[in-house]
Amino acid sequence: MRPRPPIRGRGIFSGTGLIVVGLAATLVALLLPLWSYEDRTGTGVDVLDAETVATPYGPLSGLDRDFVTKVRLAGLWELPAGRQAQAEGTTEAVRTAGRHLVEGHAFLDERVRTVAAQLGLALPNEPTDQQQDWLEELDAARGEDFDREFANILRLAHGRVFSVVAQVRAGTQNVLVRDLADDANTTVLDHIKVLEATGRVDFARLARDLAAGGTPPVTRSPAPPGPVADPGTVVPLAPSSPSGPPLPPAATGPPPSGGS
Repeated sequence: MRPRPPIRGRGIFSGTGLIVVGLAATLVALLLPLWSYEDRTGTGVDVLDAETVATPYGPLSGLDRDFVTKVRLAGLWELPAGRQAQAEGTTEAVRTAGRHLVEGHAFLDERVRTVAAQLGLALPNEPTDQQQDWLEELDAARGEDFDREFANILRLAHGRVFSVVAQVRAGTQNVLVRDLADDANTTVLDHIKVLEATGRVDFARLARDLAAGGTPPVTRSPAPPGPVADPGTVVPLAPSSPSGPPLPPAATGPPPSGGS
């Protein structure tokens, strides 16, 4: 019995099919970036346009408004933490870092309240739940444990906000926000340096915590509120605390980098 001859047409069809599939895949690969970055809504540019409002001082984006709020929130918990370090720190370096936090955030809080009033932005008067938790952790620590917790908690918080300040400073179209970002950059960098100068920062732990925090998505929801006719009353940070030393007079500029 003779063997059946091969069906040549099937082999030719299979080869042609593979070529067609390959060409189709190549075409999809070429068109996908165009769809992703030009035709699709919800990209970074779309979000920027949707959240930006006009002001006499230049366009104000959602990121700008979020930044102004964060500057205020930072003072609401970091200034009390600085007072606590001045009273509870076991070394001069820790107490010096506390003083820099108090002076820096007294200055920034005055600046941010002025900027918010000019832009018609409402500001919070209470720290967030996470910030309150950090203050409670410091309240529970004593001696060298306090020094370590203070240095590491505050250094982590400043490391996270440092990149936000840079992003705002690089991209804002608003003159008031740009100037505030300049002041915040100088102050935050000063605080990072004096916290590291305590010798208590665990850089391995810091790197892990920063990596675990990840990068916030481009699309934030909901967007921070825009300017309003009546932004409400913003309470200045208390000039003194029953459990800590009195707050020094408001600074006329950001504290100098380094030193005591």
